[in-house]
Amino acid sequence: MTDITDQIQTGYDPAVIEPKWRARWQESAIYKAANHSDKPNWMSLTMYPYPSGVLHVGHWFAFSIPDVFARAQRMRGYNVMYPMGFDSFGLPAENAAIKHNIHPAKWTYENIDEMSRQFDLMGAMIDWDRKVVTCDPEYYKWNQWFFLKMLEKGLAYRAGGSVWWCPNDQTVLANEQVIDGNICERCGAEVYKRDLEQWYLRITDYAEELLEGLDGLDWPERVKTMQRNWIGRSEGARLSFALENGESLEVFTTRPDTVFGATFMVIAPEHPLVARITTDEQRAEVDAYAQKARTKTEIERQSTDASRQKSGVFTGAYAINPVNDARIPIWIADYVLMTYGTGAIMAVPSGDTRDFEFARQFDLPIIPTVQPEDQPLLDGATMTEAYHGDGIVVNSGPFDGLRQSEALPKMIEWLGEQGRGTAEISWRLRDWLISRQRYWGTPIPIVYCDTCGMVPVPEDQLPVVLPLDAEFKPTGQSPLITHESFVNTTCPQCGGSARRETDTMDTFMDSSWYWFRYASPNYEDGPFDREAAEQWNPVALYCGGIEHAILHLLYARFFTKVVRDLGMIDVEEPFSRLRNQGMILSEDGRKMSKSRGRQIGPDELVAAYGADALRLHLMFLGPWEQGGPWNDRGITGMERFIRRAYTVVSELGTSASGTVTGSDAERSLIALQHRTIKRATDQIDTFGFNTMVSALIEYVNEVMKLKETDIITSPVWREAVETLVLLMAPSTPYVAEEMWEILGKPFSVHQQNWPVYDPALAVEASIEIPVQVNGKVRDRIVVASGASADEQLTAAKALEKIAAQIKGKQIVKEVSVPGRLVNIVVK
Repeated sequence: MTDITDQIQTGYDPAVIEPKWRARWQESAIYKAANHSDKPNWMSLTMYPYPSGVLHVGHWFAFSIPDVFARAQRMRGYNVMYPMGFDSFGLPAENAAIKHNIHPAKWTYENIDEMSRQFDLMGAMIDWDRKVVTCDPEYYKWNQWFFLKMLEKGLAYRAGGSVWWCPNDQTVLANEQVIDGNICERCGAEVYKRDLEQWYLRITDYAEELLEGLDGLDWPERVKTMQRNWIGRSEGARLSFALENGESLEVFTTRPDTVFGATFMVIAPEHPLVARITTDEQRAEVDAYAQKARTKTEIERQSTDASRQKSGVFTGAYAINPVNDARIPIWIADYVLMTYGTGAIMAVPSGDTRDFEFARQFDLPIIPTVQPEDQPLLDGATMTEAYHGDGIVVNSGPFDGLRQSEALPKMIEWLGEQGRGTAEISWRLRDWLISRQRYWGTPIPIVYCDTCGMVPVPEDQLPVVLPLDAEFKPTGQSPLITHESFVNTTCPQCGGSARRETDTMDTFMDSSWYWFRYASPNYEDGPFDREAAEQWNPVALYCGGIEHAILHLLYARFFTKVVRDLGMIDVEEPFSRLRNQGMILSEDGRKMSKSRGRQIGPDELVAAYGADALRLHLMFLGPWEQGGPWNDRGITGMERFIRRAYTVVSELGTSASGTVTGSDAERSLIALQHRTIKRATDQIDTFGFNTMVSALIEYVNEVMKLKETDIITSPVWREAVETLVLLMAPSTPYVAEEMWEILGKPFSVHQQNWPVYDPALAVEASIEIPVQVNGKVRDRIVVASGASADEQLTAAKALEKIAAQIKGKQIVKEVSVPGRLVNIVVK
């Protein structure tokens, strides 16, 4: 008891309390989650961080608040796993290492140690026995294993093509890593297209399933919409236009009903046919235009801005319209992209704005195919804009007279019967480009032999270990090319000399399956133990930034379906529930970033105020999903709240209580207690952490008012105080543990049950509502919950301030909304 007395007399001191309980948690391993339990398993997961520096308060915002949810779930009877790992390969770590002139391995592992210390400082309930580090050979071995399995199934392949190249990072980027047309998502540099042989994964094989699977997910609608748009399903037909050189040009169109109005073709400047069909007379002009097009962003090229003049060049070649044998010219123009459809379009200027403007620019014919009803006949020579609406089909042979909506399916059927086209579904989604010309990544397990060609590395030779003595600074080609002992190897098939693949894998490979590994992080017979993984998957709750909507989250869904099809686990989707946090900005309103030197370190704030106060402050900044600019003005308020709560608990201590009297004060306190439990529970469930903190503050304020009354001798008071500690435990884990000990309770508060409210007691006994006169609030009344409109109005008129406002005036209107407001309109 002496120790408790000393604690009470000393008062709240986070510098003493927090290290004390941090050591106790580590010693007792209370956050270790067993795979098998008599409680239902719940994996609460946040997107693991890049170890390219230390944690800033933006990381605390992302990680400490989901920790509140995980802690609450544990108290509510779940066997909660809250694991952590480090996304330790890739550009963030490599660029930071280059900047600091230190090897990426040394930089990465030093940062992992420092970030682990900071996670512990945060008070996060992390099960460190499950840690995964993706640059460990024991982990990336399985990246290589998955690659080989996908190669066997035809899901991995090598192909040449035009790819995005970042001149700053000196590497290829996937389409998803290019934003705003031609900007590197990571470093902000302008990128451009380059022709290279690269490795791809056939994510497009799963396009339909990836699209349909979104409907059953408890994910933010914004994320699902972004994925639907990126997958981009379009129904239409594929048509083949014969060329005069004997080849054919295929196009995909969602409007095959307008093919009779196709008066010219347009192909992307990058289209492989350009070189073969361009006539000698046009070649110089075509080549110059194609080169210029490569410098423009996709946004610029697809712009519909009327002030931007359409540009293009005639190739000198012609195609034959398959429905009427018309000879139509083939142009190249930058508004057609190789990344959509077939990289070629049949231009129907009467029904498409860009085609219409192009036709007018270059004096090409316009043939209307849809005539609006009850309007003068359209004339291509006099039309001032394209017509996009429904109407009657014209100039279309056997389909004349049909409504456009009727003609579309009939046209598709007819094209198929005539052998002139086929119904088809097109996707915006492109295969996942995984090759990177960088050092710090998973080596691709392929060798090239002059005798045997391309040969996969046998599984029993995995991992292909990344050498730690390679020159890692970027040169525009993989640094591994110059590492002779890595490059030069033996062919697994013939035993002759061979060369290793020197590209490394996109680090989204690392993050596309890591949560499966958490279930069995030391498993050696495969990427994960199936029985263990099935105990925890799909992940019950996944938290992270919305910036990964079409990157990590899409790849993770694809990988999960591949893992399922490999027969490794019976799971359809990786994450049942997803919640996105907003971004904490630096004080100047810009993104808080380690790489850009704009970050607020939490260590000094913890030293000054304590980790619990910082956690509360981050929760109270605003809605978690919105984020906002950082400020530290509210931390002192959170510290004061903690001190007030600590005072209430310490003054109660372990003293004996009296008996329940059934007084009005007791009933009022019980009602307050149950209302607060309900509010805190509901707000945690809906991720309304800021309003949950408000509920706790209001509870302490009300309890403090009663501290000097006789109710403190009642068991009702003690129960109310114990409830306060339990409700604070997820948010302020350190001081809650200390207060629980002061109350004489057994270790640990984080192993106790979450308080349960009685719905009948949680109903507000009375409520306060505003009273307005002519729309302006003049006073407030307190009425019983459920009071009628007339009762509210009578109480309002009895208020002294209101009586004075309406005295001698004519009441024009009286509005009384039960539980909401009273408004009296006078003149």
